[in-house]
Amino acid sequence: MDSGKDALPPPPPVPPNVVPVKVDSSAAEPLKKKPARVPIARRGFASKGQKISLLTNHFKVNVTGADGHFFHYSVSLSYEDDRPVDGKGIGRRVIDRVHETYESELGGKHFAYDGEKSLFTVGPLPQNKLEFTVVLEDVSSNRSNGNGSPDHGNGSPNESDRKRMRRPYQSKTFKVEISFAAKIPMNAIANALRGQESENSQEALRVLDIILRQNASKQGCLLVRQSFFRNDPKNFIDLGGGVLGCRGFHSSFRTTQGGLSLNMDVSTTMIVQPGPVVDFLIANQNVRDPFSLDWAKAKRVLKNLRVKTSPSNTEYKITGLSEKPCKEQLFTLKQRGRDDNGDAQIMEVTVFEYFVHHRRIELRYSGDLPCINVGKPKRPTYFPMELCTLVSLQRYTKALSTLQRSSLVEKSRQKPQERIGILTNALRNSNYDAEPMLRSCGISISKDLTQIEGRVLSAPRLKVGNGEDFFPRNGRWNFNNKKLVEPTKIERWAVVNFSARCDIRNLVRELTKCGGMKGIHIDPPFDVFEENPQSRRAPPVVRVEKMFEEIQSKLPGAPQFLLCLLPERKNSDLYGPWKRKNLSDHGIVTQCIAPTRVNDQYLTNVLLKINAKLGGLNSILAIEHSPSIPVVSKAPTIILGMDVSHGSPGQSDVPSIAAVVSSRQWPLISRYRASVRTQSPKVEMIDSLFKRVSETEDEGILRELLLDFYTSSGKRKPDQIIIFRDGVSESQFNQVLNIELDQIIEACKFLDEKWSPKFVVIVAQKNHHTKFFQNGSPDNVPPGTVIDNRVCHPRNNDFYLCAHAGMIGTTRPTHYHVLLDDVGFSADDLQELVHSLSYVYQRSTTAISVVAPICYAHLAASQVSQFMKFEDMSETSSSHGGLTSAGPVAVPQLPKLNESVSSSMFFC
Repeated sequence: MDSGKDALPPPPPVPPNVVPVKVDSSAAEPLKKKPARVPIARRGFASKGQKISLLTNHFKVNVTGADGHFFHYSVSLSYEDDRPVDGKGIGRRVIDRVHETYESELGGKHFAYDGEKSLFTVGPLPQNKLEFTVVLEDVSSNRSNGNGSPDHGNGSPNESDRKRMRRPYQSKTFKVEISFAAKIPMNAIANALRGQESENSQEALRVLDIILRQNASKQGCLLVRQSFFRNDPKNFIDLGGGVLGCRGFHSSFRTTQGGLSLNMDVSTTMIVQPGPVVDFLIANQNVRDPFSLDWAKAKRVLKNLRVKTSPSNTEYKITGLSEKPCKEQLFTLKQRGRDDNGDAQIMEVTVFEYFVHHRRIELRYSGDLPCINVGKPKRPTYFPMELCTLVSLQRYTKALSTLQRSSLVEKSRQKPQERIGILTNALRNSNYDAEPMLRSCGISISKDLTQIEGRVLSAPRLKVGNGEDFFPRNGRWNFNNKKLVEPTKIERWAVVNFSARCDIRNLVRELTKCGGMKGIHIDPPFDVFEENPQSRRAPPVVRVEKMFEEIQSKLPGAPQFLLCLLPERKNSDLYGPWKRKNLSDHGIVTQCIAPTRVNDQYLTNVLLKINAKLGGLNSILAIEHSPSIPVVSKAPTIILGMDVSHGSPGQSDVPSIAAVVSSRQWPLISRYRASVRTQSPKVEMIDSLFKRVSETEDEGILRELLLDFYTSSGKRKPDQIIIFRDGVSESQFNQVLNIELDQIIEACKFLDEKWSPKFVVIVAQKNHHTKFFQNGSPDNVPPGTVIDNRVCHPRNNDFYLCAHAGMIGTTRPTHYHVLLDDVGFSADDLQELVHSLSYVYQRSTTAISVVAPICYAHLAASQVSQFMKFEDMSETSSSHGGLTSAGPVAVPQLPKLNESVSSSMFFC
């Protein structure tokens, strides 16, 4: 500290007889601020495995203008009367007009504008603050609402129409203020490539991404983050229900070990079927004709969609529907002439009458349907439905049905070669070389996919029953003529049939026979409980209750296991209530099936699930058995899988569900148990890992899992905790490392102050856009392909792994980021461990694409979330992300699992 002028006065003396107060340790935390953890750097490259030559969808980018600067300006748009512009979509038109009109005042600079409040140039504009006024003609009414132009009359459609006849366009004046915000050196990109990431380098890359978005926007594309979708019916896939899949492209700049690259991929988004509103509604509700439509539902789905009205071809945003049909809905029409008092004459007419008689427009079917309202709440503006067509490229953001989803997957997948062709074509057609902003940064993009070298790890050896070993081939194996490694017995069990059509005696006979072959001894079932036909129409919860009364009255004691037959294969509304009743209320293991084709393969798969749920094991790794897993077998190690699943995008207040699964019975890494909690909607960080409720009590997730590990692993505390975290983006890595990991450490300290386990934190990502192709082969990359060079991060410790055999479409690799490694794994050992964990998934006889603990966390979250019907809460709710003026809404708690199943693999 600079002595002298800045020195502080001495502290005041402490008066005598003061007893120091012990500060609450949690409050004292911020004082001794510990340095934030950041992701670790790569310590070295792995070398195991057979080398393989690959192509990847990264295109090399050369940057020559690296000594220049991007200048960042903030943009503020307002109307003539100084009200800020709030309409979306108008910003780009205004800025384009500024660019055309004031080219010389702007020093002939090109802009990169993000459509909102940020604008970038290469080199500075002539002044730090510039103000302009521009006029846009034909600003469509609602697209840029808040026009301030007087709009008299009580919601009369003719008002705006007549004005439009008198002057062909509604023009509008905008004031634009552009002021200097920051200067970003372009060499920040070069620094990032050397492993020195900074705020500047992230900003510089953001500018490059904005240039790509702007380029797409100028061509009339729909923009969804870094993906662009053209309005070309050739790219549309009908998914049913009035929803189309729209094919487009993702493109973004990435810093990699091999330099800057443009990552380009095929991308699909959902849009609303364009065309007549009525056709969309009929498809959406799957009805025969407009007279069978549910209008309350229609109003919800139409709100905020944009339509063009004929004959004026003006674009509006739908605000609602009229209360009455078109033939009855009245509004006040002003007449041309004046009455005797000199006031404007007004008359009440129906919307139908007005369009048919005054406007001479023939209406074929709209008379009996509601009108589309495009006005304001207090001042509606109605159009007959048949005059409205939905504009193309409007995103559909609600959750897809199971059928729509499977149709989307089926129709949008592409074989590797086909995808390469589409991508290289798209890049050639994109004409990025001509983009003036990219040229002024001296950027040129290669037209060829990047060649890289990968390695193929060999599959781990597996152990099955009778001490047999075998090697999976091409990421798959089967149990033909093999026994399970730890088969269970199925005793005290019964079959429950909720009105499914099925030959139950044959099913039981086949199941028993198949079980015998696998080593599972199955006693005859105690009984078959058929649902009373009268109950079929009752609500799901009632049907489950009635069935349970029946079971309890007939069975001598609680069964060990119930096999439940459901009438629908997917989305049966009995599933949630049935699981809750069994797992939470009674602690009974249950397996639901909806048998359509019962064959040996089907029954084997069902038995694999039942065996795992009842505490058996189907197969394990040979290195688990011996135990000789590098690092993990040397010291007690717990493996955690963590995931948070959120409601679908349209549901703002369905609680998010956090699930953590943990390995048990060390040195095994094939047995897991789960703990599931609700938390505030859309919150990605898990908030209940440590939950101190008193001096001695912690109700968090972790305590439960650590205690289970301790009791199941011969009273050993884990020395090593390996955490696999799913579903977080790079911007949240620091939160995982500092918020979540701190909670986990606190939970450990709370159990034993002196205990300091070592941590490994690995994030798994699947929703990225890097794909790999075999050079010169039409097949997908072989299972076990791992890449940790060229396209990986210049500094951080990350790698891509395709553990599974991609059977259809193009394999999506999992991107693993090692954020922390206190244990000190070698690159080879860590990649081998991750690869091995793709082979311990008890439900299938294949390697899976992401480590089993993460898959189990997904399964646990989705199963337990069905215990409660959150969707019902959502329809009516307002869309404030769980916060109202009164503060945070209490999140409903999930029912606890019964103790007899809480540490089982109930989620299998």
